[in-house]
Amino acid sequence: MKSFDTYPKTVKKTVRYIKQDASLEQIKKIEDLILKSIQARKQELVNKGS
Repeated sequence: MKSFDTYPKTVKKTVRYIKQDASLEQIKKIEDLILKSIQARKQELVNKGS
């Protein structure tokens, strides 16, 4: 796994926002968005490899 410091600034800012400022509702929305994005990217990579 990569060290946290090697990720893009936007990822680090997002994690900091979630830890410090996000409400429960915002966390749920962010979680849904990230999970959908990850699934879409995984599928894209699987299809590309086939």
